Amino acid sequence: MGFDQYHEPANELPEKTRTFARMIASLGEEAEAINWYEQRIAIERNRTAKAIMKDAQKEEFKHFGMDLEFLLRMKPVWKDILQGILFKEGSIVDHADDAEENAPDE
Repeated sequence: MGFDQYHEPANELPEKTRTFARMIASLGEEAEAINWYEQRIAIERNRTAKAIMKDAQKEEFKHFGMDLEFLLRMKPVWKDILQGILFKEGSIVDHADDAEENAPDE
């Protein structure tokens, strides 16, 4: 992604917004790495190689989680919405609609 992550002039954006943009980019990069490992693991026949890839993918999950938590601390309304969706039984879509509707305004 490089420096194309900004849609507005970077020098006009506050530092907090630039940090946010970097962390969003990092989250996407971690998700991409998780996907690459998932595909590699799916076709790898060598057990040792597969074990190494699974270990590396777990590391990417950790980084993804850390990036997400950082962003949720920057955007408390996101955390409110996700708490209404994640780790619940039932319809994901219904939970998401309810969570969005009940989220406080920023």
